[in-house]
Amino acid sequence: MTTAQELDDRYGRTRRRRAPWIAAAVVAVLAVGAFGWMTVTTQMNAVDADDLGFDLVDEHTVDVRFQVTGVQGKDVVCIVEALDEEFGVVGWKVVEVPAGDRHSQAVSATIPTVSAATTGLVNTCWVA
Repeated sequence: MTTAQELDDRYGRTRRRRAPWIAAAVVAVLAVGAFGWMTVTTQMNAVDADDLGFDLVDEHTVDVRFQVTGVQGKDVVCIVEALDEEFGVVGWKVVEVPAGDRHSQAVSATIPTVSAATTGLVNTCWVA
């Protein structure tokens, strides 16, 4: 007489093991949670800078106006550049924006240049 175990072995019916599937599900949930947390923390420290305008004061000076939007209550540092007509950098400055109580702050910076500039703009900003 054939036993149930012999029939299961003959026809490929085996007991399914749940432990590997549960472990894989736990790893997947942890990976999604870690990715979500990294995304949230990155966005919490995101800073956006918009150019508002520039004034060519003289051959060796450019005034740049820009707006910083993002983190409240934290200092922000921006790199502001002056470019010539071939888009070469002829002057730049690190501008420190102190923490404010508003979401957006308007900032003005004077950039000394080595030759005549045709524009001024914000290159990048980050939370200090």
